[in-house]
Parts: sequence; C-alpha cells; structure tokens
Amino acid sequence: MTTTARTDAPTRREQILKEAARLFAERGFHGVGVDEIGAAVGISGPGLYRHFAGKDAMLAELLVGISERLLDGGRLRVGETTGDPRAVLGSLIDGHIDFALDDRPLITLHDRELDRLKDEDRKRVRQLQRQYVELWVAVVRELYPASSESEARAAVHAVFGLLNSTPHLGALGRMAMEELLRRLAHGAFGALATA
Repeated sequence: MTTTARTDAPTRREQILKEAARLFAERGFHGVGVDEIGAAVGISGPGLYRHFAGKDAMLAELLVGISERLLDGGRLRVGETTGDPRAVLGSLIDGHIDFALDDRPLITLHDRELDRLKDEDRKRVRQLQRQYVELWVAVVRELYPASSESEARAAVHAVFGLLNSTPHLGALGRMAMEELLRRLAHGAFGALATA
C-alpha cells in the first residue's frame, strides 16, 4: 500500500485525543477528569474546551474516528492491491494488525465505553463497522468461494477478535507479535478451505 509518512508534529487536538484515549483506557471514562487530560498535554483542563465541547465529544471523536480510519484504510488497501485475493486479504490483515498494535487503548476504549456514546454516534460507529466487516467478507468469499456468506462473516469476526486481543497480550516485541498475529490470522482464514 502506498502511504505518505507524516513528518509534521501532531496537532494539539491529536495530542489531546491520544492522551484521552490512554487515560480512558487505563481508568475508565468516568475515572478521568478534564484537568488530568489537560495536564497530560501541558494545558489547563478548561483549556480543553477550546478544542472539544467536553469529554463526551472526545469519546465520540475517538470511537467514530477510528471506525472511519479502519474503513477508509481498508477501502484503500482493496483498491491498491489488485488481482490476487490472497494479496488483498494479506494487505487487510497487515493494516488491521498495525491498528491492533498501535492503537491498543482504542480497542480497550471501544470494549468498555461504546455504550456511553450518544445514540447517533453509537449508530454511526456500528454502521462503519458493518461496512468494514462486509469489505473483508467480500475478499474472503472471493478467496474461499466454497464458504458460505455466514461462514465468511463468522471467520472475519473471529479474526477481528484474535487481532483485537492485543491489549491483553504480553510483550513479545513489535516484530514478533506482528508476525505471530499474521500467521494466526491467515491460519484462521485457511480453515475455510477445509470446511
């Protein structure tokens, strides 16, 4: 996949979101105050209100934002990896592994705090997630045409569960964990060939 490396420093808004995700994941949404988030990025708690309407807005932006990034990244990978569905699936797996290893706090946050979102934001997250799943299902069905749509969808959800388990895993080191997750994901999908 072609990507442009970002060389500029993260914006203040991005810094706030990163620290909010970390703190919310560590102590829960209600266990963190705006003063703590502000202190983590070197501004006063009330200074956060120049960037966000409040903690609820931060949570919504974090969870909707990661769902949008995953879907957009998946679409980009499918569009750029033409031809062999095995290569397309490999690219999707690699992209999700990067997310799972680089954004562990967002996985924890999603698991614990999704229900705290306003209805419209929660529906948006679910809609984006369904589209992301269906993107994978189409690729899996192309690679394993004998599998039913239900089997392919179940396999995609199972692989997501496997890859999204990273917040609960010990430290193997980035490269070793990445390779292990890659082998496990391909192995799980490979089981469809024998179904």
